[in-house]
Amino acid sequence: MARLAPIPRDQMTELQGTLHDRIAAQRTGGQVGGPFAVMLHAPNICDPVSQFIDQLMSDSPLPHKLKEVTILTIAQAYQAPYEWVVHERRARRFGLDDAIIEALKAGQVPNFSDATEKLIYDITKEMLDQRRLSDALYEQAEAALGKEPLVEFIILLGFYISVAVLLVSFDVEGPDGENPFTS
Repeated sequence: MARLAPIPRDQMTELQGTLHDRIAAQRTGGQVGGPFAVMLHAPNICDPVSQFIDQLMSDSPLPHKLKEVTILTIAQAYQAPYEWVVHERRARRFGLDDAIIEALKAGQVPNFSDATEKLIYDITKEMLDQRRLSDALYEQAEAALGKEPLVEFIILLGFYISVAVLLVSFDVEGPDGENPFTS
């Protein structure tokens, strides 16, 4: 059970209601859950953060499949069910291999056939485990991705760590109570 219950739509302030409706219109199924349900308790931060999420997840120089490798790695490290469930669906939609997804969920190193996917995973793990990016991985990433996608990737990585922290701090369950980390 989440530590902060979603605010009923009829009890929201005008700003919360406006944000709720905009977020609901942009999300599959028109639902406002997960980090957004928590952030609506702080509407002045919810607005720019939700717009930032939309920008990060839009089409960009960084392919969606690579974004999902990063986000799933973070979700598993933090044991954030909501983040995992939502992004597992996206990862499948963008063609991430099922074996990679299952290895990530189990906290195992996937057997990547794509060198860029492996590089993204290695950087994400290094940032999670060491809290810094080594010169060697930085150089590989700059050569493989280029500057703009690399900057976007690092921003995405840091941001989704923040989302995981938000979700686990407020004990946000997966959609429909799903928890892929329990048997």
